Order: sequence, then C-alpha cells, then structure tokens
Amino acid sequence: MKPEEIIIAPVITEKSSEDIQNGKYTFEVNKKATKVEIAKAVEKLFEVKVLKVNTISVKGKEKRMGAHSGMTPAWKKAIVSIDTAPQDETYLSKGGKEVKVSRKYKDTIDEFMGA
Repeated sequence: MKPEEIIIAPVITEKSSEDIQNGKYTFEVNKKATKVEIAKAVEKLFEVKVLKVNTISVKGKEKRMGAHSGMTPAWKKAIVSIDTAPQDETYLSKGGKEVKVSRKYKDTIDEFMGA
C-alpha cells in the first residue's frame, strides 16, 4: 500500500488537540493497515521520527432518520507518538572512531491542523 492510501485524514477533536502538545497525533487510517505500515507512512509523508503507534478499531453506530435506521461505517484510528527532540545518532566505524550522523527529522507535523 502507498502511504497516501494508508493515512486517510487527521482526527481533530478536543482530546487530540491537547495530545499534540505531547507529540501525539491522531489519524484515520485504512482498516487493513498494520502498525508498522502506519509508522512508515507517517515517517515518509511528514518527515518525522515515529516512536510508537497505537491503533483502535471504531465500530459503526446505529443512526435513525425518521422511520429509517442504518449504521455509520466502521473505521480504524491510529494515535502516533513522534520524537519531539530528535538527536544525532552515533556509531563506531572501522578503526574504533565515533561517527555522528545528523538526521533531518522535524519535531512537529505542521500540516496536521491545516497550517
């Protein structure tokens, strides 16, 4: 699946707006997507480092309009925690020298609230 097919839309509620300050973003995702696919899609689309993904399957509710009743569609929600303070990565190269690699990660998702 393409990243554009996995992430459908952001979920903007009062609770999800409060969680943005803690580095947690809520998305409506494809029902067949796994946590690993969701993490890779968010990293590719928004250029952030994903730490954790929690998913919830939301069941449809029964709605009525007069005498007619029906169900709203079921959907899947993902709460993605991102790294708000990305640091340089260090590793040992040949000869035992430490090498620092600077990753170009963002610390927020600016497109989330339509900015």
